[in-house]
Amino acid sequence: MKELTAKEVERLLQEGKKLNIIDVRETEEMAEGKIPGAVNIPLSILEFRLHELDQTKEYILVCRSGGRSGLAAELLASRGFRVINMRGGMQAWEGEVE
Repeated sequence: MKELTAKEVERLLQEGKKLNIIDVRETEEMAEGKIPGAVNIPLSILEFRLHELDQTKEYILVCRSGGRSGLAAELLASRGFRVINMRGGMQAWEGEVE
């Protein structure tokens, strides 16, 4: 599975790249802040919201530490999506949050 570090994702955003970031943390965890532009789709309901995603896009998956986003990446990859797991999750994120 393809992975990027939090620093690599931050650098891509700073370069102005349009990234499709999905944060799979539960809604209450989002109060701690999220990567600007990230969409929250909790892992617990991801399978029920696949119809909202575009198979022509590549998605970067984020959670608190990288475990749940890894599971989400496996799920999406098994359904034909192109995905990247952000290693270390929000615990490793040093960039801006909203």
